[in-house]
Amino acid sequence: MKILLAGEYSRLHNTLKEGLTQLGHEVHLISSGDDFKKYPSDFSIRPVLNETQPLLFLRKLIHRFTKYDIARIEKGIRLLRHLKKLRNYDVVQLINTYPFETPLKWEKYFLSRIFANNSKFFLLACGDDYVTNSYYLEGKLKYSVLTPLLENPRLRNQFRYSLKYLDPSFKSLHDFVMRHIQAVIPSDLDYAIPYKNHPKNAGMIPNPVNVDKIAYHFPSLQDRIVIFHGINSANILKKGNTYFSYALDMLKEKYGDRVKIIETVDLPYEKYMELLKESHIVLDQVFSYDQGYNALEAMAMGKVVFTGAEREFEAYYGLQEPVCINALADAHYLFEQLSGLIENPAKLTAISKNARKFVEKEHHYIKIAEKYLTTWQSF
Repeated sequence: MKILLAGEYSRLHNTLKEGLTQLGHEVHLISSGDDFKKYPSDFSIRPVLNETQPLLFLRKLIHRFTKYDIARIEKGIRLLRHLKKLRNYDVVQLINTYPFETPLKWEKYFLSRIFANNSKFFLLACGDDYVTNSYYLEGKLKYSVLTPLLENPRLRNQFRYSLKYLDPSFKSLHDFVMRHIQAVIPSDLDYAIPYKNHPKNAGMIPNPVNVDKIAYHFPSLQDRIVIFHGINSANILKKGNTYFSYALDMLKEKYGDRVKIIETVDLPYEKYMELLKESHIVLDQVFSYDQGYNALEAMAMGKVVFTGAEREFEAYYGLQEPVCINALADAHYLFEQLSGLIENPAKLTAISKNARKFVEKEHHYIKIAEKYLTTWQSF
């Protein structure tokens, strides 16, 4: 089967490609590399000129005053150069309804060409989109990545990236994509719940993780316990990073040199993975029911991750033992959970082993690739 994966978030499509390739399929990936993370692509539309001076300065200046990212234009030009190659695929899967992040009229044109020249089309629900964000804003969940906005509407400007998916122009793009796809595939419970009653919902397929590339690595506990908090500056409010930072401040005061705390901002993927390796505990996100991709990669490595692990998640997978720590928007709760792990290293070790086993069982990249193939072939 010949497969095109369009767009990238947190290495999801790269890992899916690895699984599909192992199963003997021809797979190509087109993306911008997910911005600063710089993931690889077969057909790259990364705006490299806009990442160099003086264009980078101009780009930031224009964005500051207009909120428009001129890098979208460069992405569009680069995509145009690849367009003739994007044909005769058996399956095309979009990372979301706006996979290339070019100017909106261009985006619809590019997608129309792709829809006209290929066979089957599928859409992932694994980030911002019209259905998910509309559901979150209805306040039906205990919390979501848009909870800070619901609690404080004055934060609207900080959530403009997510809210743009509700604008009429983006709603039009959403409707256009929905008319052409065979089905939507949610990647975890935070998207499966909003899409539960959607007519094109094909059912959740968990994120694939390449456990062959990610070795189990849980450092000795004889020295300091290392806690890693990697921040994506664009998602601080959505991820609840400030709650983690407050908890870490309390932890420093109580434990001093007994812990080593690593906090970083906007690291490229390779550097992120280097720092991840030396840690015992990873602080991922607060406002989620399930794990995102970064959390799963950390769990595969045997890290004890503070992330989404609500009852719905435990029930879905039938878990009897913890595989991670359910993070909540409460710095004192997070501090207490961290303190409990520091005081009980045996618990750290047990969760570390559980985490690896869980990812191997439920997120193995080849098993997940097989689930995608079964879903695609059913349409």
